[in-house]
Amino acid sequence: MSLDHRLTPEHEELRRTVEEFAHDVVAPKIGDLYERHEFPYEIVREMGRMGLFGLPFPEEYGGMGGDYLALGIALEELARVDSSVAITLEAGVSLGAMPLHLFGTEEQKREWLPRMCSGEILGAFGLTEPDGGSDAGGTRTTAAKDGDEWVINGSKCFITNSGTDITGLVTVTAVTGRKADGRPEISSIIVPSGTPGFTVAAPYSKVGWNSSDTRELSFQDVRVPLANLVGAEGRGYAQFLRILDEGRIAISALATGLAQGCVDESVKYAKERKAFGRPIGDNQAIQFKLADMEMRAHMARIGWRDAASRLVAGEPFKKEAAIAKLYSSTVAVDNARDATQIHGGYGFMNEYPVARMWRDSKILEIGEGTSEVQRMLIARELGFSS
Repeated sequence: MSLDHRLTPEHEELRRTVEEFAHDVVAPKIGDLYERHEFPYEIVREMGRMGLFGLPFPEEYGGMGGDYLALGIALEELARVDSSVAITLEAGVSLGAMPLHLFGTEEQKREWLPRMCSGEILGAFGLTEPDGGSDAGGTRTTAAKDGDEWVINGSKCFITNSGTDITGLVTVTAVTGRKADGRPEISSIIVPSGTPGFTVAAPYSKVGWNSSDTRELSFQDVRVPLANLVGAEGRGYAQFLRILDEGRIAISALATGLAQGCVDESVKYAKERKAFGRPIGDNQAIQFKLADMEMRAHMARIGWRDAASRLVAGEPFKKEAAIAKLYSSTVAVDNARDATQIHGGYGFMNEYPVARMWRDSKILEIGEGTSEVQRMLIARELGFSS
């Protein structure tokens, strides 16, 4: 594989378009929405009109006919300005719509994907449970057959895009049987919003991502048609492993964007802020810190683009995705810390973007596989058991 990850003219045009949108539309509005913990409906509608929710999907389902690299480019540019908006897109595409695209029936795709690609509705992926966390194989939510319906009982937590006014469905993982050795067979099932017995809790009070929708879900005798099964029965575990592998590339792109946004804001501040009669950027200590921040963001970008290029080419990418996610999330936290330090007391004020970036960075070392899980995956790819 070529290590040249420079963008094609088409990808570069997309990058510039999203960069302009992020600075002209997102930046002026998101700070106020963030502090009020409000979901950015107007911004999301505009992203839908731009086709961002349909970037990696075929045109026949309302998509843009692009690829996962295009999605990553959009996520990085959005996250340079704000991560709540970026994670709304990431979850809507890689967790909400991608399971249907990869594993859904033709009927499911035609029913749901066009509205998801246009941003008319959002989808969510109900995987994590209160007692599960990284142990996704320990799913306790159950789905039992009763005539021509599934009856679902259980709960999920930390589910993004699950309770907005435009959420259309949640794809839920549930135990639908047992294997010969007693291990659970897990399947994925579509639960439309508003289904009786499906309850969405109030939004969490979070450290960061305050304009992103994150909620706990409960299912009490929720009935949906058997036709809502996504893919083959009992294949849900394998399906969500594939979804998470791809999602790590998207999260890595988002983390890279946050890291680069910290550089952007810190360079600007270092040139404007004066101390002892001169800009603080004249000090070599500040220059070296900025150089390290730029280096980290640059290498993180190479990492996620390499993983995305392998995915697009149909090559194995699991190890590269884990490496990219581990490194970029670490870089995002490091750059957010250094950006706050460069800003001094102002970096601790919520009116400055770096304060928001500092609050948003930590979750990147946790969501879609903790840093410890990424190290475990990388070790496995090196031939070690765990």
